[in-house]
Amino acid sequence: LYLFGLRDSQTVLNSRWEQTHYKQQQSKDSVYFRDGVRRIDFILSYIDDKDGEKKQVCHPPSYVLYQRVKIKEGLVQPDKTFDSGHWTGTVPPACRYWTRSRDANCESERYSLYKYWARFSSFYKEQPLNLIRKYYGEKIGIYFAWLGFYTEMLSYAAVVGLLCFIYGVATFDENVWSKEICNDTIGGQIVMCPLCDKKCGYWKLSTTCSSSWQSYLFDNTATVFFAIFMGIWVTLFLEFWKRRQARLEYEWDLVDFEEEQQQLQLRPEYETKCTHRRLNRVTQELEWVLDQSPADKAGRFILCWATVVLWISLIIACIIGVIAYRLAVFAAFASIMKDSPTNKLDVVGTLITPQFATSVTASCINFVIIMILNFLYEHVAIKITDMEVPKTHVEYENKLTVKMFLFQFVNYYSSCFYVAFFKGKFVGYPGDYAYMFGKWRNEECEPGGCLIELTTQLVIVMVGKQVWGNIQEALVPWLRNWWVSRSARNHPESLYSRWEQDHDLQTFSQLGLFYEYLEMVIQFGFITLFVASFPLAPLLALMNNILEVRVDAWKFTTQFRRPVAAKAHSIGAWDEILNMIAVFSVVTNAFIVSFTSDMIPRLVYKYAYHLGSESTMEGYINNSLSIFNISEIPVENRPEEGENPDWFYSSNITTCRYRDYRYPPGHEKQYTHTMQFWHILAAKLAFIIIMEHVVFVVKFFVAWLIPDVPSDVKARTKREHYLIQEYLHDYELEKLKIQLSQNAFNVLIDLGVL
Repeated sequence: LYLFGLRDSQTVLNSRWEQTHYKQQQSKDSVYFRDGVRRIDFILSYIDDKDGEKKQVCHPPSYVLYQRVKIKEGLVQPDKTFDSGHWTGTVPPACRYWTRSRDANCESERYSLYKYWARFSSFYKEQPLNLIRKYYGEKIGIYFAWLGFYTEMLSYAAVVGLLCFIYGVATFDENVWSKEICNDTIGGQIVMCPLCDKKCGYWKLSTTCSSSWQSYLFDNTATVFFAIFMGIWVTLFLEFWKRRQARLEYEWDLVDFEEEQQQLQLRPEYETKCTHRRLNRVTQELEWVLDQSPADKAGRFILCWATVVLWISLIIACIIGVIAYRLAVFAAFASIMKDSPTNKLDVVGTLITPQFATSVTASCINFVIIMILNFLYEHVAIKITDMEVPKTHVEYENKLTVKMFLFQFVNYYSSCFYVAFFKGKFVGYPGDYAYMFGKWRNEECEPGGCLIELTTQLVIVMVGKQVWGNIQEALVPWLRNWWVSRSARNHPESLYSRWEQDHDLQTFSQLGLFYEYLEMVIQFGFITLFVASFPLAPLLALMNNILEVRVDAWKFTTQFRRPVAAKAHSIGAWDEILNMIAVFSVVTNAFIVSFTSDMIPRLVYKYAYHLGSESTMEGYINNSLSIFNISEIPVENRPEEGENPDWFYSSNITTCRYRDYRYPPGHEKQYTHTMQFWHILAAKLAFIIIMEHVVFVVKFFVAWLIPDVPSDVKARTKREHYLIQEYLHDYELEKLKIQLSQNAFNVLIDLGVL
């Protein structure tokens, strides 16, 4: 481990930093720091003396050290001395990544990682996990093992999702209800009620022809199959990962490693605030203890979580603001786009509708708000976690993980939850519309359903986050390194040494892996919680992760200092979070199929309400639209003068249609829900119960069927434990025999026999 010291033009501080030495001239390896304020003066290491003792050695920076060395406990504690200003940083040794080692018998590990792992042309190759673990440690190695396994399992989900999409394309012509919408004699004759007050006029159902066909690509019979498949896929992924993780634990000698070993390591930030010591029952050593009363501890806890609730409330307020934007802008888009030149375009004109424009712009605004809140909350979460003063690094990461994921969950998924489960569900009907804050009329779904809008929202947020994340991970560190080293790039390596170059790279913080895990877990939520609305989501995630593995590898080998190795036998708290998402995804997908998709209403009509002798979908559109008398529409809801199209005045139109199941005017129960509405609602609830129970039973059966630890690994572990016990038994037996023989010998001497 290299420690870089502070010095003035003449003073050098050694490891004990009480002694001073004077230096008459500047080291040739310190030319980069020409100002004489910060220079690399030496590298501190320990070597084994001939007598078996550790000997302290100070090397100049030009001294090439290929092996990681350990700082002797008690002499130098970098975490404490950094704050005092005596050390500026630590850099584990690293060699060039762009050239081979000069010694043919000692291959450069960094060069091998760069050539066979970090290059983008190696995307199809298997990761060298053992070399990653050897060079970076088990904690980073287990992350790349998990990321690679997750990407591998995504390939199966991507193939099935692509097949479901192909099924939608192949059965495109069987979409009877879309044909009815596009038919001039059916959809072209159905007059729909205005979608907003005053600024929206009456419109014909055939104008939604394109969106109806698009919706069918994702809202078909294969949607139900894919939702059930993903519920089972999640279980297989988690169970097979447990087996893979158990095998890595055995191969990397982590079987007996416990988190408690790390929990015994106190954080320096915790120790600096401690005032007295007490005996640790495990180590039987005195350790620093934070002096705080239960009232102080409770106050910190309440303040921290009150801050989290405040920020989550801020997210909800922003989402409500976006919803208000959607409600307010829809009328403006409807008025502006009525005579828009884009309506005359053959291809684009039918796609650009007020609903589409509102959905896309609201999704983009929501994405920008998400990224801004995410940036701000990261700093807040770290501050409030620091305020709690966690005792160990494991405790610190767990507290931060809970706070960050809870915030990110609400931040990224709230807009999708709104479109999936709230939009179009509380609209009312033309005579009695529901309003938000008594001002803006609630949004309606198109006759094709809200599923296509959920797909649009999911694609914009998910893809936008992935693209932005890759830009941040690849471009930002490269620009920072380029800027820091700009004044020394022209120096030869004899003046700008390898160690100085590594010192100028970006520091990989202790929370670096935390952000990597967080990014992937958020993506995991997108492809599981809302996958029923977009079967191509796993394919997009797969393409991103193939790039993500190489971006992270390139970043580790070229843009960041080599981090200090740390042990870890699992992915930690993220395992429980993934299990929670897996269970929750079954519920969300069941609700999406039931309430967001039109699958259940179509099936109920086909098998219960079709008037013909055969079960077909003919007449479904007419059946799914209710009738309202135009003369009964309140004045405040009627379109203003000039908002209605010309064809509306050229014919005598007395009624309009809206999306609901209500009795027509003149009926004794006019404008109340029909029996078909209650049948559909019962079918939706029944489907949710059946799907959840089927998927959960299969999930639990698969989890029970697949053991967490492979049988060969379990046998080898038991064999090793048996050999250890046998060795200890033999050792104790031999020791006892020697002791008994010695006692017998002493007795014989006492008796005078010998």
